[in-house]
Amino acid sequence: MQAVTENNSIQHHPYMQRCFQLAKVGESFTPPNPMVGAVLVYEGRIIGEGYHTEYGAAHAEVDCIQSVKEADKSLIEKSTLYVSLEPCSHFGKTPPCTDLIIHHKIPKVVISVLDTFHKVNGSGIQKLRDNGVDVVFGILEEEGKYLIRHFLYYHKNHLPYVTLKVAQSKEGFMGIHGQEINISNALAKRFTHKLRAQHQGILIGKNTVLSDNPELNVRHWNGRNPERIILGDETGIPKEYHIFNGLPSTLFLSGDIHSVLKKLAERNIISILVEGGANTLEQFLKANLWNEAHIIHTNISLKQGITAPTIRGTLKKTITLDDNTIHWYKND
Repeated sequence: MQAVTENNSIQHHPYMQRCFQLAKVGESFTPPNPMVGAVLVYEGRIIGEGYHTEYGAAHAEVDCIQSVKEADKSLIEKSTLYVSLEPCSHFGKTPPCTDLIIHHKIPKVVISVLDTFHKVNGSGIQKLRDNGVDVVFGILEEEGKYLIRHFLYYHKNHLPYVTLKVAQSKEGFMGIHGQEINISNALAKRFTHKLRAQHQGILIGKNTVLSDNPELNVRHWNGRNPERIILGDETGIPKEYHIFNGLPSTLFLSGDIHSVLKKLAERNIISILVEGGANTLEQFLKANLWNEAHIIHTNISLKQGITAPTIRGTLKKTITLDDNTIHWYKND
């Protein structure tokens, strides 16, 4: 289905940008569903706002319409609904949003991105049009796709979206064998915890568990703890280690990287953050099964240690957090 816009489509941009802002509030809690935001506009005034708060909860359209004040309810059937993703047309955890829109006689719906999930994939738009609703879609489409890139990649490739994260010293070392060393500064650690909150799973190798006894949770950011995934088995790992505390759950997987990702996809895990160690990261790089990478360059000096893997991709962005610099690469 080809995107349909209007000659004056720029008028829709502020409202769609607001949809994106709202959607991001639910970022850590909606997977495996996508984050979605919605606003209802009457003659230039927003009378309702909503977003998908968490998996299994009401969708953004429902939350938006329910937010309309009693005094404005009569305006719903005269308003335009903006939504960052095509409304669903099937029964899932919740009823179809298209039915709700039709029920409230909303005359126009403006959409950013077509939902590629096989149970929707244009059927939501078609159902609305069949019931007399004016539908415009493709508004700020690239921005909308980036917002839900994990979801779109998963449903296109039937594999989780993979983000690599590496922190390294001035000399390019990740750490020292058998020692737990903090390389990145406090702000970079918060950035790392933000990345964790943005992914459904966090993956490391068994050797990293043994050397660091990591918690692998979200402590320095607001979000849901990702599922912990260990490449290897649990043999030889002390039972008092953090990964066995059940907060969150821990999954042990063995095999080549593609088979591991297939197993995760079968569990409806749509995105993972890979934090190490070096051998684990190298396996993803050699298999070319990664989507983006964040390399934290620090001012810590290590004379020797574990060499960080070389990541080759397209540099998209660089940010500075005090004395740490983070390079963001895409695997184009």
